[in-house]
Amino acid sequence: MVWALAAGAVDTRGLELEPVASDIQSLNEWALQGRLEVTAVSAGAYPSIADRYALLSHGASFGESYGPIVVAREPFSVDDLRGLDEIVTPGPLTTATRVLRLALGADVRTRDLPFDEVLTEVTSGRAEAGLLIHEGQLTYADHGLEKVLDLGVWWQEAYDLPLPLGVVAARRDLDRLGDVSAVLREAIDAGLANRSAALEYAIGFGRGIDAATADEFVAMYVNDLTLDMGDRGRRAVSLLLGVSPDYVAA
Repeated sequence: MVWALAAGAVDTRGLELEPVASDIQSLNEWALQGRLEVTAVSAGAYPSIADRYALLSHGASFGESYGPIVVAREPFSVDDLRGLDEIVTPGPLTTATRVLRLALGADVRTRDLPFDEVLTEVTSGRAEAGLLIHEGQLTYADHGLEKVLDLGVWWQEAYDLPLPLGVVAARRDLDRLGDVSAVLREAIDAGLANRSAALEYAIGFGRGIDAATADEFVAMYVNDLTLDMGDRGRRAVSLLLGVSPDYVAA
């Protein structure tokens, strides 16, 4: 989407769009303040900002039988995870942490860190287990870690739906909310149609991963549901957040 806007691949209808890159927990916190007019946020954070932001039906990331994973230096059981002193997580507002509590129980003990520090915290021994939401989902074994729990698999087995992770929301006070929504949808469509160019652009925002890993990771979370979450996506969001499927905007 951002590649299409930067490359001038879509008609912006006279709108001035300035991309702002930051980690998801920061974006969640900024959304609580209404800081950005349009923002990516964790699906799990949306109920906290629903009074100020409309949820768009496009731009979301869903995991189809995969999602955030809990890793450790040894092969714990799920019951073992419940008994740990703490699991390092990427932020209290992230969808990953929300689903972790659904899977393990609300009483599971966690400690929050920036998402890109979780893997190192586990490999260093400072934490027994950690919840990964980035490309570490593909590279954890290279760091000598074990996958203990895949929350996307757990969700799919429990509900037979894709797991909604990130969503795009637009502030309700925008004068041209309809145009903003249309431009973003067209930008996603353009990015999917020009995948190689868009991926090369996106790698510039990565953390030193190679092109093949970046391609695999993007393929996991950018798909037809990103263009329009449809009925399945709406039902999944409804289930995760405990709201009506009609809650999802245009």
